[in-house]
Amino acid sequence: MQWFLSLGAVWQALLAALLMYAMTALGASFVFFSKKINKTVITALTGGAAGIMIAASFFSLLLPAIEYESNIPAYCTATVGFLLGGCFVILCDILLSRKKFRPQGLGDKKNALLFFAVTIHNIPEGMAVGVAFAVTGAEGAALSALLLAVGIAIQNFPEGMCVAFPLRAKGMSPLKSFLFSQGSGFIEIPSCVLGAVAATFVTGLMPWALAFSAGAMIAVVCSELIPECFSGNKTVASLGIVVGFCLMTVLDLALG
Repeated sequence: MQWFLSLGAVWQALLAALLMYAMTALGASFVFFSKKINKTVITALTGGAAGIMIAASFFSLLLPAIEYESNIPAYCTATVGFLLGGCFVILCDILLSRKKFRPQGLGDKKNALLFFAVTIHNIPEGMAVGVAFAVTGAEGAALSALLLAVGIAIQNFPEGMCVAFPLRAKGMSPLKSFLFSQGSGFIEIPSCVLGAVAATFVTGLMPWALAFSAGAMIAVVCSELIPECFSGNKTVASLGIVVGFCLMTVLDLALG
């Protein structure tokens, strides 16, 4: 752990991004063994990931944005940045739902939209982790950024399944289903590094980037994760969100 904490923000972001991508690939790899997944397990994991990401959005992103020293009032950077981040994800969802093109072989429109939605929302997720690591250079709280990355990695595990299995069920081969699914998570690697690089070298951008990432992540949770988990067992979903939030809160306050 000390070795990891001694690295620069960009290298920390890269390693964290590789972990997040690996969890997506791991979840997708289950398509080689079965066409079906236990919906209760997916609901619990998705709910837990949503709770973790909600807590991380505040403790690791929005709160540092508010506390960051800047010539611009914190209420301005936090509010406007958060609003822009949320609108970015909402706009991506709107454009995606209207887009006609989809890669050949993805199956029906629902599967294509699922693939694009997961891929697009992984961009602000990756950027959020990169920015979180960049801010630790001044505040010495790399563990908070690492916990955020772990929370997203946990979410990526069922996410990899949720992309791969519908494609497999539509007749796509296990290998192609796996490749498409893991590819949706690969975008987090350049996004994470870009977020760290941009926030590190443009210090005035830091509070804006933190708030933007928080808004984007909350929008992703509300538009993707919460509806997904509540479409299953409501009790399990609610419990997963509460437990995930509490877990992230305890870890962040104890170690951050």
